[in-house]
Amino acid sequence: MEWAKARGGYTLANAAEFSDMMAQRMGWSSYGDKQYVPHVLQYYTFGRIPTGIGNQAIVQVAASQEGKGGTTYWSWYGFGNRVEWCACFVSWCADQSGYIQSGVIPKFSLCSDGVKWFESKGRFRDGSYTPVAGDIIFFDWGNNGTIDHVGIVESVSGGTVNTIEGNSGDKVARRSYRIGSSNIYGYGVLAY
Repeated sequence: MEWAKARGGYTLANAAEFSDMMAQRMGWSSYGDKQYVPHVLQYYTFGRIPTGIGNQAIVQVAASQEGKGGTTYWSWYGFGNRVEWCACFVSWCADQSGYIQSGVIPKFSLCSDGVKWFESKGRFRDGSYTPVAGDIIFFDWGNNGTIDHVGIVESVSGGTVNTIEGNSGDKVARRSYRIGSSNIYGYGVLAY
């Protein structure tokens, strides 16, 4: 457990890395079940619970990245040079939580592709929706129908949605907005 805590928590990527490390250390071809995280996520419905706190796994991953720049996220996605990386950050966090492999969220680098995916699954809500932690928030800064930015809902309190966003001032940062703000295009609601 200490090994995982020191590396941002129990994630799909950390489980695979630990498995490889232990197999090498023991001289074995494999160690444990690298697919344990997605197997658990497939059956364990810990999101959208009655307490309203939503899913904390993706939030915890995102929070552990606060203050970091974008190279990790756009490189992980496959880009060789800097790109607008807010969606790469959300996708990276989802991957670290095991959600891409389990089909909870897509891997996307364009905000509009994320919206289209959630819409196709019937899991997109407009900006008047009151989100919960773990929802994906999409922004339209110019109020012109163009989705410009994306982040992860960290919490909601007193009419304010608190987020963790990549590429906010060219780093991972926490931000806050009034629920129903005209800049909020809508939300992707994850089916954990």
